[in-house]
Amino acid sequence: MALRTPTLRQRRLGAELRRMREQAGFGGSQLARLLGVTPALVTQMENGKSSISPDRLREVASACECHNQPLIDALIGIIEVQVKGWWENYRNQIPDFFLESAEHEDFAAETIRVFVSTFLPGLLQTDGYARGIFSRRIPRLPAAELDLHTAFRLERRTRVLQSPEKKLEAYLHESSLLTRFGGPDVLREQLHSLIDDSLRDDIRIRVIPFTAHTYPGPVESAIYTVGEVSELDTVEVESSRGPIFFDAPGELESYREVFNRIDKAALSDEESRDLIHRTAKNLKG
Repeated sequence: MALRTPTLRQRRLGAELRRMREQAGFGGSQLARLLGVTPALVTQMENGKSSISPDRLREVASACECHNQPLIDALIGIIEVQVKGWWENYRNQIPDFFLESAEHEDFAAETIRVFVSTFLPGLLQTDGYARGIFSRRIPRLPAAELDLHTAFRLERRTRVLQSPEKKLEAYLHESSLLTRFGGPDVLREQLHSLIDDSLRDDIRIRVIPFTAHTYPGPVESAIYTVGEVSELDTVEVESSRGPIFFDAPGELESYREVFNRIDKAALSDEESRDLIHRTAKNLKG
């Protein structure tokens, strides 16, 4: 069955099938002959545009002599996810890249690691702060769309932070604590919310201070999700045109090292809470 618009999960499944084929040294036509299908179907499966059954996935793995059973089981788990994601309720109402970010976070098996330097992570934003972010848009969002964007952002926060399976590690550059999206009162409320969140067992909030000599990392925000197996880890990098996703082994290894070095540059949990508290206390206006 053809799929007109592949989801993030379907695209990722296809990418892993393509990696299996390439690691076996097969071209698409060669794999098609081994499976007894057309080369076009192989291309559609690898693009996430054609559905694939667990049995077909096992056939591909066998043909490619892939014996990584944990990965095969995890890919079958992706296939067997039949539940419609909550973000689909917003389809055709807000830009698709917002939905892909939500699906990416849902894709995480356990830990979500976030780095931001300009504004605070969407998963930790309050209502007022989120509205302040979306109010910056040019052209300006109509009131109904502003409400919809904000509602989506808050539901995204609730869905992740109330999930017992997921943990959040957020690394914030000190500059992100100072920009007054929504005004000083909104920012003060947001900073106090950060302090409350940092006291939870499943959330760690660490600040990289201005005094840090240097640190590696993207200019804008990045989200690293830990998959059921390491091969299914995924990186999302913010861009002005929407998120960009990375899943190649070399790219994942680079971002693991980036986050490990950011971790070393950041203040401790307690020192970060103190800095956030001082920042809130010193807000004027």
